[in-house]
Amino acid sequence: MLMRKVPGFVPASPWGLRLPQKFLFLLFLSGLVTLCFGALFLLPHSSRLKRLFLAPRTQQPGLEVVAEIAGHIPAREQEPPPNPAPAVPAPGEDDPSSRASPRRRKGGLRRTRPTGPREEATAARGNGILASRPGDEGVPFRFDFNAFRSRLRHPVLGTRADESQEPQSRVRAQREKIKEMMQFAWQSYKRYAMGKNELRPLTKDGYEGNMFGISVARVNCLKGLCLMAVPTVPLLSVLQSGEASLFEVNIRYIGGLLSAFYLTGEEVFRIKAIRLGEKLLPAFNTPTGIPKGVVSFKSGNWGWATAGSSSILAEFGSLHLEFLHLTELSGNQVFAEKVRNIRKVLRKIEKPFGLYPNFLSPVSGNWVQHHVSVGGLGDSFYEYLIKSWLMSGKTDTEAKNMYYEALEAIETYLLNVSPGGLTYIAEWRGGILDHKMGHLACFSGGMIALGAEDAKEEKRAHYRELAAQITKTCHESYARSDTKLGPEAFWFNSGREAVATQLSESYYILRPEVVESYMYLWRQTHNPIYREWGWEVVLALEKYCRTEAGFSGIQDVYSSTPNHDNKQQSFFLAETLKYLYLLFSEDDLLSLEDWVFNTEAHPLPVNHSDSSGRAWGRH
Repeated sequence: MLMRKVPGFVPASPWGLRLPQKFLFLLFLSGLVTLCFGALFLLPHSSRLKRLFLAPRTQQPGLEVVAEIAGHIPAREQEPPPNPAPAVPAPGEDDPSSRASPRRRKGGLRRTRPTGPREEATAARGNGILASRPGDEGVPFRFDFNAFRSRLRHPVLGTRADESQEPQSRVRAQREKIKEMMQFAWQSYKRYAMGKNELRPLTKDGYEGNMFGISVARVNCLKGLCLMAVPTVPLLSVLQSGEASLFEVNIRYIGGLLSAFYLTGEEVFRIKAIRLGEKLLPAFNTPTGIPKGVVSFKSGNWGWATAGSSSILAEFGSLHLEFLHLTELSGNQVFAEKVRNIRKVLRKIEKPFGLYPNFLSPVSGNWVQHHVSVGGLGDSFYEYLIKSWLMSGKTDTEAKNMYYEALEAIETYLLNVSPGGLTYIAEWRGGILDHKMGHLACFSGGMIALGAEDAKEEKRAHYRELAAQITKTCHESYARSDTKLGPEAFWFNSGREAVATQLSESYYILRPEVVESYMYLWRQTHNPIYREWGWEVVLALEKYCRTEAGFSGIQDVYSSTPNHDNKQQSFFLAETLKYLYLLFSEDDLLSLEDWVFNTEAHPLPVNHSDSSGRAWGRH
């Protein structure tokens, strides 16, 4: 509309407002903008919104973002030192970190309760680590980290002198080679697959998998990298929404977080382990208390274990180590109560010939199938029994008794010696034996060696010899292949011994169980044969599994020109290379007097306290 120019006429603004009205409107608008941006940057839990407006902060090389299970902690505030975990002082020595770091002041307990992740992480430095006891918000809970360190009988990284001063030797060169393999495997993962579950080295990308919404490789790599003093020590990836195996979350994430806390003292690991453990508790809400197998952090659906289906022995039976430590670090007895109830169910239920079948209904509490295996589906249940006894400072007599009773039944009904003199543990299906042994069952040599010392006196020498014979059989499964790597399963029938009989069992996916037994047998006997066998594995890995961008499994161990499966499994870094490194290291590096390894090779400390403690108890 054309406005006429009339003397004394003041035209209105384009919005139909006069000048005083326009001034008031602009004043209101500026106040509103100020309020919005103030809320954005000052209110708690606004980090997601900040990322919409702010460029991401540059992190120091080699450090990853530590993510909260719910919410986020700014990365700069939770970065650990880029160096490997420091050696723990021997008993009676002062902790130098408590003098050097202002973040670990003595007497640093706060009287006020932390109000968020940032406050929780900073309120717990020094002699005591303060947290609130779940369910009792007003009562402070203290974990004395320095007292824990002082009770260790050996420094974590051993007493070996600085390697720069160590005389050149064949063993040192072998150890350095294994360290280089770890560096190469980790750097390849970091370059091509960071944030994904696993690396695919042939296609140089990452692999997510069908079930696990979790990037497990970074957690699994953490302790191997820390142990080997590799400069790049990552932290932990974001726990993404999605379904995951209860077992995998426990042994990989919770086990890794607990191990990281005990080795580094970084409080953020303790907080995350407890919070993640709390998120798993609804899985135990079944008529028997046996947990369901699959959890969903997104929907709250707790899995496939309903009436007519079953939970797996190796999964629900491999929670004890981690859950007792969750009670020890949180003061919340619910974690210990959940796993003790599992034991109660297993002791009460009738077992065929004293054997533990692999499948149990969490609804009825009855065995679903009579399939018994010391390999896949059953393996780590037996391992956790003897390790619970050792981790408790040899006070958990219930675990000890269950272990030796189970071992006696295994010897009676599953143990066999082939016509060629090879000792193996068969699988049992309703009374009928499958004369095969899986690669996963080859951990049993190390397990039996570990438990030999505490057996009845007349059985100790027998168990040591049994451990050696089983480990020799597993070595034969490697030695009889063209690649000197072992198949997934090997049979004893039709005149063939310790070899796979079909292509579907001839693959090798970088598994650790055989070298795990080599490590335990070496520490028990110092027989040089175990280092010789371990070095054979190193050479075979280099020749047949190393690719341009990482290590890959192979599809046929009986072919000298194998096809790669294009997967660098996360347990290759967490377990296989770690056990090889320990095999060529001194015994006081992660001494077995101070540490037990969970089934994913994360070290957890033995209870050396004078009292039975909050979690361990006496059974």
